[in-house]
Amino acid sequence: MHVAGRIEDYALIGDMQTAALVCRDGTVDWLCLPRFDSHAVFAGLLGTEEHGFWRLGPAHSADAEPPRAARRTYRGDSLILESEWDTPRGTVRVTDFMPPRDGAPQLVRIVEGISGRVPMRSALRMRFSYGRVVPWVHKHEGRTVAVAGPDSVWFDTTAETYGKALTTYADFTVAPGDRIAFTISWQPSHKEPPAEPEPEQALEATEEFWREWVEQCTYHGPYREAVVRSLITLKALTYAPTGGIVAAPTTSLPEEIGGVRNWDYRYTWLRDAAITLSSLLRTGYREEARAWREWLLRAVAGDPESLQIMYGIAGERELGEAELDWLPGYENSAPVRVGNGAAHQLQLDVYGEVTEALHLAHMTGLARNDYASLLQLKLIRYLENHWDEPDEGIWEVRGPRRHFVHSKVMAWVAVDRTIKLIESGDADGPLEKWRELRDDIHRDVCEKGYDKERNTFTQSYGSKELDASLLLIPQMGFLPPDDKRVIGTIEAIQRELSTTDGFILRYPTAGEDAGVDGLEGDEGAFLACSFWMADDLAMIGRVDEARKLFEKLLALRNDLGLLAEEWDPRLKRQVGNFPQAFSHVPLIDTALRLTASGAYGG
Repeated sequence: MHVAGRIEDYALIGDMQTAALVCRDGTVDWLCLPRFDSHAVFAGLLGTEEHGFWRLGPAHSADAEPPRAARRTYRGDSLILESEWDTPRGTVRVTDFMPPRDGAPQLVRIVEGISGRVPMRSALRMRFSYGRVVPWVHKHEGRTVAVAGPDSVWFDTTAETYGKALTTYADFTVAPGDRIAFTISWQPSHKEPPAEPEPEQALEATEEFWREWVEQCTYHGPYREAVVRSLITLKALTYAPTGGIVAAPTTSLPEEIGGVRNWDYRYTWLRDAAITLSSLLRTGYREEARAWREWLLRAVAGDPESLQIMYGIAGERELGEAELDWLPGYENSAPVRVGNGAAHQLQLDVYGEVTEALHLAHMTGLARNDYASLLQLKLIRYLENHWDEPDEGIWEVRGPRRHFVHSKVMAWVAVDRTIKLIESGDADGPLEKWRELRDDIHRDVCEKGYDKERNTFTQSYGSKELDASLLLIPQMGFLPPDDKRVIGTIEAIQRELSTTDGFILRYPTAGEDAGVDGLEGDEGAFLACSFWMADDLAMIGRVDEARKLFEKLLALRNDLGLLAEEWDPRLKRQVGNFPQAFSHVPLIDTALRLTASGAYGG
C-alpha cells in the first residue's frame, strides 16, 4: 500500500503545459490534465490511492509498501527522470518524461531490464476531478481509454493489461536489454483518438530539446549544476502556449504539516513571474522574456488600474477559491483549496516587480515594444494616486491592510525605473513631477518605516515587527548596502527572524503583531528570504558568511536539486508547494552574486 511520500521524495517531470510528481517508489501521485490548473487525474498526493495514482516498479506483495528506488537522477541537464531498483532478482530502470509537444500532453514511462529477470507491475488508477469521479474505462481498437465528461485519457503499452478493482494492471518480467513502454495521452473526449505514441522517438526528441535549451545558458560559474537545475525547473513551470509562468505545479502542499496554510499555486503571480523572468534574462534566456512580456500585455490589456496580483496561465482573471472536502489533504493538512481568493487583493509592490522586469528586459536588449512602455507609464500614473494607501503586501495577508514598508519601497522602484526609461529617450513622461514623486516616497519610507531606536526598518508603519522582505531594500537600490540603516536591518532580522539553523522566517507569527496574516498556526523558514539574507551579507562585505549560508541552503535541496517553498526546522523537511519558483529564482540570483564577488570555495 503506497502512501504519499515526503515532499522531497518527489521528482518533477513536465512538458511546459502541465507537470507530474513522481515518488521515489515509482508512483505518480500528482498530474493535472491538460494544463497545470486543470483538474487532477492523479490526486493521491492530497489523499489516498483511491484518489488516483500510477505506480510502476518491481512487483511486491499487496500488504507491503512498494520498494523505493535505490538510485534516481535526471539524465544529464534534462527533465528526463531515471530511477533504478536493485532487487534480489536483478536491477531494473524506469525512465519517466513528458515530451514537449504542440498537441495534447503525454506521460511516457519506459521500463528497461539491466540485470537478472525482474518481475514488474504497472498499476494505473485514473480518477477525474481531483479523485472524485470514476471514469468509464474500456477498450477501443486495442487501446485502453478512460472517459469522464469532457476528458479522455488513453493508455498504450505492448504489455498485456487487465482490470481489477477499478484499476488497470500489467504484470510482466524484464531481462537485460528489454524495453517496455507505457504511455498515457490526454484528449478531449469528443475528438478522435490521439495518435498512437512513439515512446523511443519521443525520448530522443525530449533529450534533444533540453540539451539545446540548456546550451543557451550563459552562466558557467562554480554553482553551475545548481543554477542549471533551477533554470530547468523554472522552464518547466512555464506554460508554453501563452508564456505564463506558474508559481508551482501543485496546490495545498502545507506550509505547516497538519495546518491550514494550504494554497493553490498553479497560477501566474505577477511578482513570481517577474522575478523568474529576471533570472532567465540574467542567464541568457530572452525568448522566455519576450513570451512573458506578451502574456503580460494581454493579461493586463488596457486596464492597468485594475491590475491583479495574479492571473490564470492564459490571462484569466477569475480564480475563485473553493475547498475540496472529499480530499483529506497531504498528511491530513486540510483544507485542500483550488483557486485563489487572494487574486483581487491590493499589493502595491507588484507594480515595482513588473516595472523592474520590463526595465531589465529593456536593458538586456529585448526588442522594444511600444505598448510595454505605455503600460509602464500607465502603472506609474496609477501609483501617483495610490502609493500611500495601505495594502495586503507581498505575503498576501488576510488580516487588515497596512502600510507595508516593502510595498512602499517597490512603489519607489516602479517610479525610479520609469524615470530611467524616460531618461534613456525610449518614453515620454513628466520627468520632474515623477522625480519629485520618487523623492516623496523615499522620504515617507525613511521617516515612517524606520525605527531609530533599534536602527532597523520595520514591517509596516508604526509596527515594531520585522519582515524579511526588508532585505530587498539594498538589492532594489533604495539605499546603498553600506548605509547604517541597511546594516542595522540585516542584523536585526538575523537576530529576530532567524531559526536555530540560521534560516530566515518571513515575519513573526506570534508576538506583538501576532495575526498580521489573519491565519492560525505557524510556518517554516521561507527559503527565498534565506537566499535574500545570503545576498545581503555578500553586499555588505560578509562574503564568507554569505557563502556558508548559501551552501547550507543548497544542502536542503532534495537528491534531484529541487526545493519547495519552505523548510520546517523542527521536522527537518521541506514544506509548501513543490517545486517552487520563488525558491529557485533567488538560488540563481545568489549564485550569480557570489560568483561575481569570488565568494565560493574550492
